[in-house]
Amino acid sequence: MSRLEATPVGDVSFDGERATLNFEIRLPHPPEEVWKAITDPRELSQWYMTQAVIEGRKGGFIDLRTGPGQFHATGRILEWEPPELFEYEWKVRPGELRGAGEDAIVRWELERDGEATILRLAHRKLTRDAGFGAAPYTHVILERLAAQLDGRPLPDLRARAAEVQGKYVPRGASSR
Repeated sequence: MSRLEATPVGDVSFDGERATLNFEIRLPHPPEEVWKAITDPRELSQWYMTQAVIEGRKGGFIDLRTGPGQFHATGRILEWEPPELFEYEWKVRPGELRGAGEDAIVRWELERDGEATILRLAHRKLTRDAGFGAAPYTHVILERLAAQLDGRPLPDLRARAAEVQGKYVPRGASSR
C-alpha cells in the first residue's frame, strides 16, 4: 500500500466465507498521540462515535457501543503494547448487524515514521457481508481519526462512506 499523508488506503479480501479489511494511513502525529486517540474512551467518543470501556492490558476487555446504530461489540484484549500494538476480539451478537453476528479480530499497529505514525488496521474473520459493507465505513473512520488528530472538522460518516464505496470492490468477491 502506498503511504499517502493522512489518506487511508485499504482493501477487502475474502477467504471462503470470511473477509479481511486491511488499511494503512500515515498520520503526521507521534505514535503516543495516535495511541491515545485509539484507546482513550473520551477520544473514541469523538471520532469513532463510540461509548467505550477498555481495560488496557493484555487479557483485559473491550466493551464498545459504536457507530450510528450503536451496535454492541465486546471481547478480550489479545495484545496491548503501548504505543505500538492494540489487538482485540470483536464479538457482536446475532441480529445486531443484520446477520449471524461477528466473531472477528481487530488489530491496530502503530509504527513511528520520524515525527509521524504509520497506522495499519486489520479487521479479520468478518463475515462476507460485514467485510464488504464495512470497508467504506472503515475508510471514513480513519479519515475521522486524522481529522480529530489535526483539529479539523470530522467528515460525515454516512455521506462520506457513500462517496468512497466504489473504491472497495473486494478481491475474490465472485468466489462464492
